[in-house]
Amino acid sequence: METTSNSKHRPFSIKLWPPSESTRLVLVQRLTNNLSSNSIFTQKYGALNKEDAEENAKKIEDIAFNVANEQYDREPDGDGGAAVQLYAKECSKLLLEVLKRGPEEKEKELASQNNASAETFFDISKGQRAFIKAEEAENLLRPLKEPGNSYTKICFSNRSFGLEAACVAEPILVSLKNQLKEIDLSDFIAGRPETEALEVMNIFSAALEGSVLKSLNLSNNALGEKGVRAFGSLLKSQSCLEELYLMNDGISEEAAKAVCELIPSTEKLKVLHFHNNMTGDEGALAISDVVKRSPFLEDFRCSSTRVGSGGGVALAKALESCTNLKKLDLRDNMFGVEAGIALSKAFSKHLDLVEVYLSYLNLEDEGTVAIANALKESAPSLEVLEMAGNDITADAAPTIAACIAAKQHLTKLNLAENELKDEGTIQISKALEEGHTLLKEVDMSTNFIRRAGAWHLAQVVVQKPGFRLLNINGNIISDDGVDEVKEVFKKYPGVLGSFDENDPEGGDDDDDDGEKSGGGEANEDELESKMKNLEVGQEE
Repeated sequence: METTSNSKHRPFSIKLWPPSESTRLVLVQRLTNNLSSNSIFTQKYGALNKEDAEENAKKIEDIAFNVANEQYDREPDGDGGAAVQLYAKECSKLLLEVLKRGPEEKEKELASQNNASAETFFDISKGQRAFIKAEEAENLLRPLKEPGNSYTKICFSNRSFGLEAACVAEPILVSLKNQLKEIDLSDFIAGRPETEALEVMNIFSAALEGSVLKSLNLSNNALGEKGVRAFGSLLKSQSCLEELYLMNDGISEEAAKAVCELIPSTEKLKVLHFHNNMTGDEGALAISDVVKRSPFLEDFRCSSTRVGSGGGVALAKALESCTNLKKLDLRDNMFGVEAGIALSKAFSKHLDLVEVYLSYLNLEDEGTVAIANALKESAPSLEVLEMAGNDITADAAPTIAACIAAKQHLTKLNLAENELKDEGTIQISKALEEGHTLLKEVDMSTNFIRRAGAWHLAQVVVQKPGFRLLNINGNIISDDGVDEVKEVFKKYPGVLGSFDENDPEGGDDDDDDGEKSGGGEANEDELESKMKNLEVGQEE
């Protein structure tokens, strides 16, 4: 389906997850070597022989991969960086456990973990995306037919069920529905004609009707209103849902109204993801009704849904009742200033907010200032703040800086694709000077930043322990300025982002002649001198 986008120049993103089979094999080899060769740890705990090491390495990698893949399933549109980190972390943890327990004990432990995972989670989503025929369905789903199995979570994603395969799955799901708690049917009818797809959905819906689910994922199925209603019997029977995912489902105004109509109870709902649909303002009104009925909502995502000012205001007012909200993602909509101001009123009630994603909402200075003022007084544990692509100028910088100064748990700040220039950048840099020891990533790319702003920001963030990435690409920093910033980070390889889109000639109209004679540097020095005595939160 066609997606909408308000971004100006989005950076190219690379998917880091899942790793290729060759990458996984290399990791197994490395784990085998670490378990069997001489090292500080094997000297302390003893090494395994080659055969045992290889067997344990395979089990370690498999468990770590499954853990990380579940993480990625919760954030399917991310670049996979979090999953990769978790993958490595789990491998390291299990590796040390192998050595500490010795070969026999750890083998039993790994087998126990593997069995426990297999007993509760059934997943056929791995491998290539493919159509499933009846015979293959019989083979794939055979473990679900075993008497006394303990499966509580099933994932049929990435395999396309036709009518024959659905008929194979139907009696199996009926037999399991009283024990199932989590069901992932995302992307399970890909490539099927509409008539067949709707019939398959009806079969699955009827088979699972009456199950008491905590999590239901129907994403990536191009549902539309017909598809939503095809799942009507299942949706109507749910009163204990805690997580509902309806991403990339082609949900229009009518489909959104059907969602609101067919879900009788959302009192226990904690996660509602509605990303990448064509909902529009009228559809947003229907989703707002669902949000209003979800007082325990902790994670709400309604990004890339073509919602304008009216729908944005409605969503903002609905969110006022969600006082337990921890994560909010409204990126890539057409909210505008009015919806931004309405959103600021909701933020005053969100004391538990940890992550806020408000990029590409057309907030401008007025909407941004209202939101920054509200967040300053709430959300004491805020870790992520993203407001890229909102036409924010240096006029809003004092308020943003005052907000940032109060957020000592901040790990990621994204203000890319705005117009903060040196003046705003230096004010925000000063806000980060004191404390902010948890800060890991700052993105101020494409902000018309010159030499002084870039240097000041670099000097601040390089001092943060564990800082991972500064992105100031796409600005107008002089060649000398770029060299100065690189010098600041020379002891920290990989922390400074690329300058491949920086335009050192971008300020020609303003000060190119002066810069060639030293005047450009003088202008930047004068700006920095003005900023040195500016206090965070000071109004102009």
